Amino acid sequence: MRTQGFQSAPLTPRQHPWATSKKLIGRNEWEKRLNDVNIRKEDTNRLVMNFLVTEGYVEAAEKFRMESGTDPDIDLATILDRMAVKKAVQSGNVEEAIEKVNDLNPEILDTNPQLSFHLQQQRLIELIRNGKIEEALEFAQEELAPRGEENQAFLEDLEKTVALLAFEDVSKCPVGDLLDVSQRLKTASEINAAILTSQSHEKDPKLPSLLKMLIWAQNQLDEKAFYPRITNLSTASLENPAV
Repeated sequence: MRTQGFQSAPLTPRQHPWATSKKLIGRNEWEKRLNDVNIRKEDTNRLVMNFLVTEGYVEAAEKFRMESGTDPDIDLATILDRMAVKKAVQSGNVEEAIEKVNDLNPEILDTNPQLSFHLQQQRLIELIRNGKIEEALEFAQEELAPRGEENQAFLEDLEKTVALLAFEDVSKCPVGDLLDVSQRLKTASEINAAILTSQSHEKDPKLPSLLKMLIWAQNQLDEKAFYPRITNLSTASLENPAV
């Protein structure tokens, strides 16, 4: 094929393989833009107080109230009761936790069958953990089996828990993680959220949601620009754009 006299047209920026439509924003310009954004101190203080109250840091919340003048939206004394319930579950004292919840507000368990079942399931797990096999079987049959007959999800959870009894070495049991501390923490978090809801308070702190929104916004912006972004949330330091 003859190519003499043929001259290719120059590639336009859009055709060039290394071309990009992304905008490059340098650190100085980016920091200037951030500094132009106004965040009220009161809003920041409320976010901090919301986190301390929701997570149950009562002493820190009281100290922050005195230092910042930010009033919590619930009585701080109720945090102590909530944390006592949470601590009891985390320690494996589920019966004590149930008693404390009922003293606090009996409607919490009466109106939440799933939470009620999970607490009783945790009681069964603690009996198995402590080697009280006969008591565990009797408890499962009398307290949990009737609930399983009415709810398929409860029945599946009950069967998984009872499966722990079939293994002398629970490390070989497919559901051995039920005996992990993480299971206690999961149940404790569930009862903590239920108590907060009963007190007309958010069950989750707002700060993590804002961090998720930050990550989402950065992911969206990544498609349009190179800019200094935050990759480490704990330090919130800006990293120069990788071009």
